[in-house]
Amino acid sequence: MVGREYEHLLMSFSCLGRPIIAYHPVPHPSGIAVDRARGHVYVGSTRNPNQVFVLAPITGLVKRSDVVARPPDDRPLIPIRSFFLPGSLYLHDLAFVGSQLHGNAVAHNAIVRFSENGAYRRVWWPRSIDSRGGPRFDVNLLQLNSIAAGGTLADSFFTASIASPHRRRPGHKDFPVRGRGVIFSGRTREPICSGLTRPHSARRQDGRLWVDNSGYGEFGCVSAGRFESVARLPGWTRGLALCGNIAFVGTSRIIPQFRRYAPGLDPASSVCGVHALNLTTGDVMASLIFPLGNQIFALETIDTRQSSGFVFRVDRPRRRAEELSLFYAFNTGNSEEHDYE
Repeated sequence: MVGREYEHLLMSFSCLGRPIIAYHPVPHPSGIAVDRARGHVYVGSTRNPNQVFVLAPITGLVKRSDVVARPPDDRPLIPIRSFFLPGSLYLHDLAFVGSQLHGNAVAHNAIVRFSENGAYRRVWWPRSIDSRGGPRFDVNLLQLNSIAAGGTLADSFFTASIASPHRRRPGHKDFPVRGRGVIFSGRTREPICSGLTRPHSARRQDGRLWVDNSGYGEFGCVSAGRFESVARLPGWTRGLALCGNIAFVGTSRIIPQFRRYAPGLDPASSVCGVHALNLTTGDVMASLIFPLGNQIFALETIDTRQSSGFVFRVDRPRRRAEELSLFYAFNTGNSEEHDYE
């Protein structure tokens, strides 16, 4: 799972056995996507320029005689590469549509597809940005910010703060938000659900479409074109991971300058945390609150057999010699020590 806090950290939480919280510093992380076949984790960074980090589990250590290190038995994730992108993309959500990585290029009002070498191509956008001169990719008009990924783009859905360009653009103090948010159909490029307020983190599971209605601190599903709230939480709902009958929903504090984007929330009582909800009843089963935390952007699950999290842990003092040795000799299974006998 990924959280964005004061110090811009990726954080992981083990839900089995004794709770473990681990972290790795990343500049302003946003979207996250997991390649479940390989156990690789992709994380977007919205700093200028944008980056996408690729993390892989450590599988062992390179044989060395100049350090003494023990291979980690919990296969922590470690960055193995990154690629740089124009800051104008303003990357938000990441998702695998089919087998290919896609992202929300919010400031292009489009969905982009990434190739293995980091090149990007705009492959989908709402019909409302089409014009006589071509699609409006030149400035953020809709705040197109999340992907409910299907097997194809046509089977996917995308959230935005508004259905069509307004005379005020997202970020302007008078940009309309209350009830203006929508979910677009990938097939028709038109809204299939409206009346939301700054929606985020749309996700699909078992034929159902789930979404965070952020401006009211709500989490719910879409039925017959209408949003049905399942739970209301103490904060700006953003970040959603579904695992069977459990939804992990993130809440963030209300940033004072963006208070107008949250008309249904009390900034004084909002918290930064992760909440486990029963999808059937909407009951909160458990919550993990960060008293000094600020913002959570995205959540995702990964099989603990692939990795338990990150190298750095919050439940014990830093083991700097061990960390240095680990970074000095890590192996993620994608290296060849020599190519002849």
